[in-house]
Amino acid sequence: MFDYEVIQSLNELEMLVYNYITAHKQEVKYMTVRELADSVHVSTSTVMRFCKKNGCDGYSEFRMKFKMFLSEEKKKQPQNAIDEITHFFQTVSTPAFENNLSVISTVLKNAKQVIFIGIGTSGHLGKYGARYFSNLGKFSQYIEDPYYPIGTDMDSTAVVALSVRGETPEIIKLAELFKMHGCKIISITNKSSCTLAKISDYNISYYVTENMVDNEYNITTQVPVVYLIETLGKMFL
Repeated sequence: MFDYEVIQSLNELEMLVYNYITAHKQEVKYMTVRELADSVHVSTSTVMRFCKKNGCDGYSEFRMKFKMFLSEEKKKQPQNAIDEITHFFQTVSTPAFENNLSVISTVLKNAKQVIFIGIGTSGHLGKYGARYFSNLGKFSQYIEDPYYPIGTDMDSTAVVALSVRGETPEIIKLAELFKMHGCKIISITNKSSCTLAKISDYNISYYVTENMVDNEYNITTQVPVVYLIETLGKMFL
């Protein structure tokens, strides 16, 4: 229901509405516009702008379409994670997304070296990205130590920062340090409204449902990240 171009066009307040709706699907379909606005702590006019950007004349039309969307989503539920991945590939198959990848691949191609940074699962993907790019002939490395000393000879270096939520303090600090040394920061995050995305020169967001275990361990699918790493690598060949 939520197209990639639409999500990219949302401002910070409208992204709060989007995040709340995707996290409280069953509650939202019964809410009035005032109840939704109060829950998100925004004005009703913000909710109305969100609805119009999603092709609806008003909140009533949006809620009706949202109920229909949830009904269709429920029918597809037995397919488990396949739906999530299918949805991702559908949302990124747009000229705007492909143009963003093209611009970023050019930055990577022109860089003398590429450095991947990440922690946890994102860290393991960073290691994979560095090895994958190296296999393609691009000098790449991975840094997992947030206190790793950064030298002064960082000209023409591109840094790929990986983080699902984009709010990991260590990665944000490391990205800021690289940026201060003149590096181009490319972040791959789940949403474009996060801090890491905002401080980056370029961002790719994949917008999949975030899944947590015990509110601590992030098990959000990382298939989109692997796809993006490999696609960017092949594009600058």
